[in-house]
Amino acid sequence: MKTLHIHLLITITIASALCSGCHELFPSEPGTARLAYPQARKDLVFDTYHGIEVPDPYRWLEDPDSAETQAWVTRQNKLTAEFLATVTAGEGIKPRLTHLMNYPKYSSPYKEGDRYFFWKNDGLQNQSVLYMQETLEAKPRVVINPNLMSEDGTIAVTITAVSKDGTLLAYALSRSGSDQQEVKIRNIDSGQDYGETLQWCRFTSIAWKHDGAGFFYNRFPEPNTVPPEDQTNYNRVYWHKLRTAQAQDKLIYERPDNKELGFAPLITEDGKFLILHVYHGTDTKNRIYYLAVGSTSSFIRLLDDADARYDFIGNFNSVFYFNTDLDAPRGRIIAIDVNDPGRNNWRTIIPQTDDVIDYVALVDNHFVVAYMHNVHHQVKIYDLDGTFVREIPLPTLGTVSGLSGKQCETEMFFSFTSFLFPTTSYHYDFRTRKLTVFQKPGIDFDPSTYETRQVFCHSKDGTRIPIFITHRKGLRLDRSNPTLLDGYGGFNISIRPRFSVSTLVWLEQGGIYAVANLRGGGEYGKTWHQAGMLNKKQNVFDDFIAAAEWLIENEYTNPERLAIRGGSNGGLLVAACMLQRPDLFGAVVCQVPVTDMLRYHKFTVGRYWTPEYGSAEAGPEQFKYLYAYSPLHNVKAGADYPPILVTSADTDDRVVPAHAKKFVATLQAKATGKNPILLRVETKAGHGRGKPISKIIDEQADIYAFLSQTLLP
Repeated sequence: MKTLHIHLLITITIASALCSGCHELFPSEPGTARLAYPQARKDLVFDTYHGIEVPDPYRWLEDPDSAETQAWVTRQNKLTAEFLATVTAGEGIKPRLTHLMNYPKYSSPYKEGDRYFFWKNDGLQNQSVLYMQETLEAKPRVVINPNLMSEDGTIAVTITAVSKDGTLLAYALSRSGSDQQEVKIRNIDSGQDYGETLQWCRFTSIAWKHDGAGFFYNRFPEPNTVPPEDQTNYNRVYWHKLRTAQAQDKLIYERPDNKELGFAPLITEDGKFLILHVYHGTDTKNRIYYLAVGSTSSFIRLLDDADARYDFIGNFNSVFYFNTDLDAPRGRIIAIDVNDPGRNNWRTIIPQTDDVIDYVALVDNHFVVAYMHNVHHQVKIYDLDGTFVREIPLPTLGTVSGLSGKQCETEMFFSFTSFLFPTTSYHYDFRTRKLTVFQKPGIDFDPSTYETRQVFCHSKDGTRIPIFITHRKGLRLDRSNPTLLDGYGGFNISIRPRFSVSTLVWLEQGGIYAVANLRGGGEYGKTWHQAGMLNKKQNVFDDFIAAAEWLIENEYTNPERLAIRGGSNGGLLVAACMLQRPDLFGAVVCQVPVTDMLRYHKFTVGRYWTPEYGSAEAGPEQFKYLYAYSPLHNVKAGADYPPILVTSADTDDRVVPAHAKKFVATLQAKATGKNPILLRVETKAGHGRGKPISKIIDEQADIYAFLSQTLLP
């Protein structure tokens, strides 16, 4: 995700701001005045954590529906829009973004039955369209077009599941970026939907029974059947029979004794077993239960200790294969015969190596393993006994995604991308060992004049941190280059090379784009993740600061021309780093951030994140380290912070906008410098998934206009 700042020239009396809460802009000499921010009421609200009293004066901003909150947000948005409107340097950004974005974009295909399915966006369609073709040479036809469902593109298809024979589609709709979903069913040949709609879905998985009679899926309880605080607890698995009302769905599994467990059902490729991936929030340690399809027995808890990560790969009869980090922090592939599942009988098929096993597929009776080597992919093929067969050559240093294929078929698809390599889909034939381009985008941009390199810096404790740097060839290292540094560092998520049109616009303006791979992610396995979570979260901030210092010390840029950007957990990252080292950055883009580390778990699905962050209510030790870095609670009165643009969305029900609102209100009240502190709250948008291209272009144009004003002059 991305955010921006901008500097504006105004003069306005404090008295008028205090009296009316308005923020008319009056041009003045550069840098002579501070923006007049909308007034935010301060209440005497306190919480006591383990004997320590903590104020929360802007708690009223947690209520998104109150007239006072809405009026305050309206004034903040008006201030930001007026500020950005004065940026003459950014006038060409939106047209260039729109032009570059207007090219066909494809997903990697996948096959069900004898049919191939893929997503395509013609260029500026708000939502991508699902297509199907009968053969690799046949003309594709539309299966579902979300753009016809709303005029503004804010209804998105967020999940699709095609039946075994390729004739039925179950799909989930999300509105205005919400995580809440409703599931519908379409006959692919007729294009008609069946009458039923499944409600109360969120993070839902769908597993079709092979005869097409229906599917298994997980959902939450009806809202009026549980207290409000439990509406994202008590996840359950149901069987839905085609052409019946949801009220007739059969409950298959629940765990009322452990209400925080979640379930993701899948059916094995041979159709014999229903597998449940059982999880607790974002904890990487999971459980695996299974049941023979059609059996009336209880689920068998094959792996129930939650002692490691177990990713189900596939099976051959009773032998189940898993990618696990048990006794292997970078991953290994094991086999468990469910007829003799004792741990002494487990077999290691592919042992741990120096590289991380990112994911695995079973295709043509081979293991296809995507390894991460220094945060870029290598794809290797192994026999079922673990014997190495070959490596598939990739175009450059980059990322493989959407890998699909069948256990007993000889073809495979995947997409490949990198910073200067638009996402391209490939077809691989196991018989001929030939890799060919299946769908290639055409974009009006010449990557040959730019380059990407990977460097390494050392964090505060000596840990080696990778940084990808992309810039124009022949760059002069004279400390003058505007530089944008991205990061994330959390939840075992790896930030790999990827193509982004908005990055191209930045590069064309003479900017450097850098990505730091921080602890807390999954780039080097479980140990790397654990070194950046819970009480070790400060390592993540230290890593990011070290990357910024490296760019300055090696004369790529200087603090006045170095911007940092991050979203969600990355928003927490850049907010914390700005507060800890305000001298190091020239601008901050903080998108959909988590900023209140003492109360985050009280909102929507925030409780899912306690395995990653901890909880201030869990004990004095966890409170102490959360309070030490929580952005909301570490803004210093009288400090001069860099320009900051904080973005959020009114219907974000993952990281609620209260985080952004309270943080901005605190910054505007306490900071005394002249640098702008701006809030941009999008309407009819959520955490990012399903956002229409029109809104993406508007947001990115604002971000890069902000950066143009703060870094490029």
